[in-house]
Amino acid sequence: MGQRPMRHSRSCSGLLKVTVRNLQRAVAINVVDLAGFAADAARFCLQIRKGRPTELTKLSEIFVLIVSDRRMAGLHQRFLGQKGPTDVVTFQHGEIFISPQTARRHARRFGNSLARELQLYVVHGLLHLHGFDDRNTAEARKMEAAQRRILQRAGRLN
Repeated sequence: MGQRPMRHSRSCSGLLKVTVRNLQRAVAINVVDLAGFAADAARFCLQIRKGRPTELTKLSEIFVLIVSDRRMAGLHQRFLGQKGPTDVVTFQHGEIFISPQTARRHARRFGNSLARELQLYVVHGLLHLHGFDDRNTAEARKMEAAQRRILQRAGRLN
């Protein structure tokens, strides 16, 4: 039986490539399936018209980096000034960091599969790159509605 790939790339269009890299060992991740989902989700995000160019429309490659809770806690502290791990952190240059350990805890709490929780975080990161924000209630509602639509269209791992 062969070892699962630690990295997989997929194009979502002629202009945007999505690469998923698993940089942790605590939780088994199917990077091939997640990369396929992420490419589809990016394509659907790009179909949401914005009044101005967004980071997502400017990028040629997105990196989804699967990291340990420990590494995520370091990123969370360094860049957001908050202690402890979080589920997803997105940087404007196209890096979406995801903690599968946190995803597994949240999946259990909310009754989702791990795959579905990871999909949610990918979409959440992509939407941030596409100019969505969740800092206030009205914007968070718009972002949640867009997340639901994209998950319904691109979701195939449930």
